[in-house]
Amino acid sequence: MNILMALSQLEVTGAEVYGVTLADELIKRGNKVYIVSDTLTKPTDAEYFKIEFNKRSLGQRVDQVKKLLKIIREKDIQVVHAHSRASSWSSAIACKIAGIPLVTTTHGRQPIHFSRKVIKGFGDFGITVCENIYNQLVECLGVKEDKLCVLRNPVGLEEYSFSSMPKNNKKIISIIGRLSGPKGDVCYDLLEKICVDDSYIVQVIGGKEIPESFKKFENKVNFLGYVNNVPLEIKKSDLIIGAGRVAIEGILSGRPVIAVGEQEYLGLVTRETIGKSLASNFGDVNPKAKGVDVSGVLKDIEKSFEMEEGELLELRGIIEENFSFDKIIDEIEKIYARQYVLKKKYDIPVIMYHRIIRENDVKGVHGIYVLDKVFDEQMKYLKESGYQTITFEDIKNGKWRDRFNKGNKWIMITFDDGYTDNYEVAFPILKKYGFKATIYLLGEVKYNKWDVDVKENPEERFELMSDEQILEMQDYGIEFGGHTLTHPKLAELEISDARREILESKEILDKKLGRKMNVFAYPYGSLNEDVKSVVKEAGYQFAVATDSGSLSFSEDLFQIRRIAIFPKNNMFSFKRKVSGKYNFVKVKREKRKK
Repeated sequence: MNILMALSQLEVTGAEVYGVTLADELIKRGNKVYIVSDTLTKPTDAEYFKIEFNKRSLGQRVDQVKKLLKIIREKDIQVVHAHSRASSWSSAIACKIAGIPLVTTTHGRQPIHFSRKVIKGFGDFGITVCENIYNQLVECLGVKEDKLCVLRNPVGLEEYSFSSMPKNNKKIISIIGRLSGPKGDVCYDLLEKICVDDSYIVQVIGGKEIPESFKKFENKVNFLGYVNNVPLEIKKSDLIIGAGRVAIEGILSGRPVIAVGEQEYLGLVTRETIGKSLASNFGDVNPKAKGVDVSGVLKDIEKSFEMEEGELLELRGIIEENFSFDKIIDEIEKIYARQYVLKKKYDIPVIMYHRIIRENDVKGVHGIYVLDKVFDEQMKYLKESGYQTITFEDIKNGKWRDRFNKGNKWIMITFDDGYTDNYEVAFPILKKYGFKATIYLLGEVKYNKWDVDVKENPEERFELMSDEQILEMQDYGIEFGGHTLTHPKLAELEISDARREILESKEILDKKLGRKMNVFAYPYGSLNEDVKSVVKEAGYQFAVATDSGSLSFSEDLFQIRRIAIFPKNNMFSFKRKVSGKYNFVKVKREKRKK
């Protein structure tokens, strides 16, 4: 996707670290990311545009919106992600005009006043970095719960390896944070308490300049200012004092942490206090706090030096679980795509056929066919309308992210079971229009035994394609996927039997095709989480269902919703089904019936 990150800052902030870290990882995954901000301190692979969001007059706001719209048009931006109130206000207007979604991340406590309640400014969907922010937005600003989630600031865990404590002659205490604003006030109070003697080496990391009020500590404190390699300084330290990302990085590195932010002093982070620390982003967010009382810091310092390595390792494990980079970025990507799909009411149509037959062929009793002349008319419509047929091979390794890009009018044509008529009837029509498709094969049976053997309503016998026919189609560009050994309802089987159906069929079919298949189709659309896990275990990158799954293609790549084409569908119905909007109508209709 093409993503615009909007920041608002005059010096380096946690939001900038978050935005840049997120941007670079999204770029690695194949997205295009751009950043707009007053300033940008951290190096990044994203292209940067200067917009001074901190200038807030009406004329300046209008100018910001104009600049945003220019970038949105020129870079084909599909979603804007704002990380501050100032940037979100201008971004909200630009997104409204451009017709694209705005996602916001709220990093801190929000001011509660009338205008904020009226114009909430949290976009189409809001991310909060901790539970306290989430609760404040819901309880005090009336943001709907289904428009919010908690996703912590992702951290590259590999940057912060756990290491043993340094062997310093004097314990080094590092206070990390700004020297300005509320955090500067907290830092000042901490130094007042800690610098009573020379028991420790105290250093402060952060802040461009030393404010006049801090000059009294210059002989007792090492003011390091802005430091590029914070992880190295953390490892040199015996204790870290700070909030937010600072606390996270300290714990990951195996250091005791005293959590204190601009709203609350939480004290030494232990297995007993980690939950409360997470909820407040380690002291930065607690609207109900009554001020920051640092009077207990000396006792916490002494206790920190008694912490055992086992507890420090346990705390690191909790942080890894909560701040996993991959998990959080995965979810953010899903949010982007979901909000774009909901805004545009569009996603790539994945249509499903079974048999394509001639007028005089046996139709069978289940009605899972389309006549050749109808199929030809449908393919002609797709061709003349500029659709591009793609396979799962085309979009593997994250290329599905490009499906919204200008010029990509994609559609996926799929066939279940691999009937002989797929080769004899459908294949010539596909070749006529230069189209590709995906066909799901059985590993063991040679005809539709699963339908024929149904006593209460047996189907006619229809043969499946031969190996020679399959390989000829593959040489042309038709993709093949797995569909089990015998076509059972997988969710109704013991998991051991489901595993055999999935794994053994893949082994048989991979060998037959001479390549590894990328995609699996659940017979009857029958699935559950255990079945999906086995499909992943088998090495598939995708799996398709029938009429279950999200409206967003990328929400769950192992439960992709498909649209069935039936013999009674006329051209008006077919056009609706391939428009990319059909699933929205269908899901709405299904909800009304419930």
